[in-house]
Amino acid sequence: MHGRWRQVVPVLVAVVLAAVTGFLTARPSLSGTETRALAAPFGFEKSPLNSAPPRTRGQRAVEPSLEGIRAWISAVGAAVALVDLRGLGRSADACLVDPRDDSVTVLPVPGAGGPQYPRFHLVPQGLPYDATMAPMGCVPADVNEDGALDFIVYYWGRSPVLFLNQSAPGVLPSATDFRAAELISPMEVWNTSVLNVGDIDGDGHLDLLVGNYFPDGAKVLDTSATEDYRMQMQDGMNKARNGGTNRLLLLRPTGVRGAAPAVVDASTAIPADSAQSWTLAIGLQDLTGNGLPDVYVANDFGPDQLLVNTSTPGHVRLTEVNGTRDLRTPRSEVLGHDSFKGMGVTFSYLGDSALPMIMVSNITTPYALQESNFAFVPTGDGRDLLAGKVPYDERSEDLGLARGGWAWDVKAGDFDNSGTDQLMQATGFLKGDTDRWPELQELAMGNDELVRYPQAWPHFQLGDDLSGHQTNPFYVRGPGGRYADLAGAVGIGDPWNTRGLAFGDVDGDGRLDVLVANQWEDSVLLRNVSPSRGLGVDLNLVQPGAAGGDRAAIGAIVQVHGAYPQKTQLYPANGHAGVSASQVHLALPDGAPARATITWRDGTSLHSTDIELIPGHHTVVLGPDGTAVLR
Repeated sequence: MHGRWRQVVPVLVAVVLAAVTGFLTARPSLSGTETRALAAPFGFEKSPLNSAPPRTRGQRAVEPSLEGIRAWISAVGAAVALVDLRGLGRSADACLVDPRDDSVTVLPVPGAGGPQYPRFHLVPQGLPYDATMAPMGCVPADVNEDGALDFIVYYWGRSPVLFLNQSAPGVLPSATDFRAAELISPMEVWNTSVLNVGDIDGDGHLDLLVGNYFPDGAKVLDTSATEDYRMQMQDGMNKARNGGTNRLLLLRPTGVRGAAPAVVDASTAIPADSAQSWTLAIGLQDLTGNGLPDVYVANDFGPDQLLVNTSTPGHVRLTEVNGTRDLRTPRSEVLGHDSFKGMGVTFSYLGDSALPMIMVSNITTPYALQESNFAFVPTGDGRDLLAGKVPYDERSEDLGLARGGWAWDVKAGDFDNSGTDQLMQATGFLKGDTDRWPELQELAMGNDELVRYPQAWPHFQLGDDLSGHQTNPFYVRGPGGRYADLAGAVGIGDPWNTRGLAFGDVDGDGRLDVLVANQWEDSVLLRNVSPSRGLGVDLNLVQPGAAGGDRAAIGAIVQVHGAYPQKTQLYPANGHAGVSASQVHLALPDGAPARATITWRDGTSLHSTDIELIPGHHTVVLGPDGTAVLR
């Protein structure tokens, strides 16, 4: 017996250790009762934003060397933005990019009310445009500060186009109101996958950050572009630096209504690593308190960058800061050293915290590229960043945010007016019937020296599937601080193939709604029918423009004091392919008025003042003298 026990004991110890390890590493999950309780305050009604166009298709024509991975190249392009074109005081209009016919459509959001108008397309008439170019996104912004919202449409195959709003006040929008103009002249061949707007140099005017993906000059969608040496894929899966050149363009409105602004190229201020990355998302947020937006650059195939902004008017200074590793954090999750696929970014404040959590979308598909989303949780304040330190720890696993799928855009917003944000992610890649993950996994584990050559890739064609039937997570924070994905429980667990999300109260009922931009299928409106009793506050923060009229106070910060502290910054274009309403949405959970502090920049001056919040939609005019007047 003694000898037999000597053989059995090690086996029993191994089994016990394995069981204990499995127990300790199992991800916490909610019971049915807990799930129903957490989901109870939420509800959505779904309705289509578009339908299949007459000449619909399921993939793009591509440069000959890319034919074998045509479906992969065709996996992006759906995008959506919310905007108020009719002066309703709420963003009830949309700009929708549909890759099925490469259309950029402006439309009234279905069911949002207001006087109706026919849908129309934004087409760059009079400018070079052909089948080798395709729209990738649409960003509303008053670029000439005349009080009328313009559109910036960005493309693969050419540099972005300004659609300058020439409409008269009170007239319903139409295609003839938007004059196409080059952002830069002469036009260049860029392959842009994201564009964000904010006052980078602190001169009081909006600037543009352009994230380019494939190398400049590469005609990705040109079927006649044979033997193009510029057409390369990434030069590695975790530190690629041969992408298109990211651009920083400073805008200088001329003061003439309807005229294009002057553009100053300040791209040399972007650090070299960031400038040549394969960028998919850009986030702007004032993290240091100096009134300037710092920049989070989310990159495919390699490290993201956090750029601290200490610019002065006309002189841009962006400094990269990198995190340090502790005993709990893998090197691949250290900010600035990660090796994952950054594809979306958002910021969410918890209560009155000095800094927001930074959430970044990555690929997190089980039994495939099981990476991790990032949830960088603050451990300090903005003074650390100015000193070159990163006051953040990565805690996505602890918070229940690590796993989402093949994720793209990510947004934060308060859907139940509780004073606490929920998070939503766009997920999916190729929707088909034949699983191609084994081939992709083999490529990802192969020799980085071969990845840049399209001929070395496995074939990905129409009908292949790579994470094509995932659902968009809807993360709700539980009583213990951990988030749970309740998409299925709240009725939005559909297997869409999504790229962009836009948040805004489209129907004016005080609750946030969502526009969902889907790839190769209909896009969707999720109208919020939450039974929650909390009341919402939507603020149109505007300030006088250079050419007359009021423009959105992009970059303004609102902090709510009292029993339900909240904080948010107005950067609607943060993320990948979704632009939210140019409004601040806050909550009054008990319906009682609350004091809020608004901080904003006017010209080179930084102002701060208090207002009283009450439920409803309000316009707040922010004056150059530091006053804030409800109108």
